[in-house]
Amino acid sequence: MYKEIDGVVYDTLSSTIDKKFTYGAPGDPCGYEETLYITNDGRYFVYTYGGINSKYPVENIIPIEREDVKSWMLSH
Repeated sequence: MYKEIDGVVYDTLSSTIDKKFTYGAPGDPCGYEETLYITNDGRYFVYTYGGINSKYPVENIIPIEREDVKSWMLSH
């Protein structure tokens, strides 16, 4: 997925996966994934996507500040 936010480009194809959390089984309409990426220039973002009844029924990219990454990981 590619998304530009406030003039910054976030792209799952050109970034590196740092951590991934999966909830539910494949095909579960309530299941979802949250994947933390880091861009080549050191920016972090979370890619979210899930089943139709999940909290992420539409794929999205959410930027996250470096200082918030640890607390994001601990919340899972």
